[in-house]
Amino acid sequence: MLNIDNKIGSEMYSWAEDLFPICRSLTGPGVRETLNYLKKLIPELKIESVPSGYKAFDWTVPKEWSVVAAYIEDDKGNVVVDFKDNNLHLVGYSHSIDKWVELDELDDHLFSLPEQPTAIPYVTSYYDLNWGFCITDILRKQLKEGKYHVVIDSKLEDGVLNYGELIIPGETDREILLSTYICHPSMANNELSGPVVTTALAKWLMGQMNRKYTYRILFVPETIGSIVYLSKHLEHLKKKVDAGLVVTCVGDDRDYSFLPSRLGSTLIDRVSLSVMSSFIGEFKKYSFLDRGSDERQFCSPGVDLPVASIMRTKYGIYPEYHTSLDDLSLISPAGLSGGYSLIKKVIQCLELNNTYISKVFCEPQLGKRNLYPRLSTKSKADYVEAEIILNVLAYCDGQTDLLRISEILKKSIFELKDVVNILIDNALIEEL
Repeated sequence: MLNIDNKIGSEMYSWAEDLFPICRSLTGPGVRETLNYLKKLIPELKIESVPSGYKAFDWTVPKEWSVVAAYIEDDKGNVVVDFKDNNLHLVGYSHSIDKWVELDELDDHLFSLPEQPTAIPYVTSYYDLNWGFCITDILRKQLKEGKYHVVIDSKLEDGVLNYGELIIPGETDREILLSTYICHPSMANNELSGPVVTTALAKWLMGQMNRKYTYRILFVPETIGSIVYLSKHLEHLKKKVDAGLVVTCVGDDRDYSFLPSRLGSTLIDRVSLSVMSSFIGEFKKYSFLDRGSDERQFCSPGVDLPVASIMRTKYGIYPEYHTSLDDLSLISPAGLSGGYSLIKKVIQCLELNNTYISKVFCEPQLGKRNLYPRLSTKSKADYVEAEIILNVLAYCDGQTDLLRISEILKKSIFELKDVVNILIDNALIEEL
């Protein structure tokens, strides 16, 4: 079972509380405020900027968007919708407007969810010039015929797209990639669970001694951010990354979920499934056809990075997804700690997984090394440890990694590591 650390869970939850009110989008002051907050927690984080108009493969970095105010008032001066009350009220990337409109025209720019009448939906128009407001369906049905004053004080101008990058060096230049996104406004599980869990993992990793891998940790706007990053670092990533995870939706208490890489058989797929089977038991396994986050970019043809996603309840599955109902009550310290602990186990498994080769021909004499019972008896209990030692030795052929041996022996890689250490101490195997 996973170790649920209430202390780190509470700490991550407090970070989410601080970040929740910030209005984030693909670009703009909300992204910078979020990155600057994270940089206080991990000062080594580098904040990078890419200008509007930058070409990244088939995409172009959009103009920078910022909002001063946005509201709708009726003809009596009553404010019926206000961006100040909830930043989900404004359609993302809405342009400025100040005009009186009839209800029929206003209704064309209103978005609500009849099936979730108390929820404010999350709607964006990043790449088409538009404006709109998102409201509860209850409020929408209460609007009366008449004129409404629509005011959006926003800016769309040349600026920058920001993202965060943290490199934690290891003993080798082989890399593990962790990526999370920082572009959604006030939503807890879909947005903030990823950055806060990734931050906690970064802080833990920096405190570890003898890291085999180098860790590349990214805080990017979803889709355009990962595409921009790949356009700048693709060749390096293709040469160096052995495994990667997109960290998102890791804060609720409902499920654990796994979405594989496009190929489905990479190291991260094998390690994740092994760890989840050992420490979670039951979890939901999705297909790459169910993808929806930045694994789309990292695994795309020509990029082909070994990147998967470990989640609690998967995006798009839980009813609160992309609505105001995805608030701080949907995540919990225990939920965040569960997501953190699971990914931490995966990282530990990656660090432990090596390939070994036997240094002796044929089966070594374990008895003279005090690794085999001195007396030959019928008691199987006397031979259990020796049998495991011999079985591990049987697969130390310089080609079969420890993870594969654990799969064959149906034991976790963490159990077998002690056996490996015994064999190394007795000069029976060596690491490749």
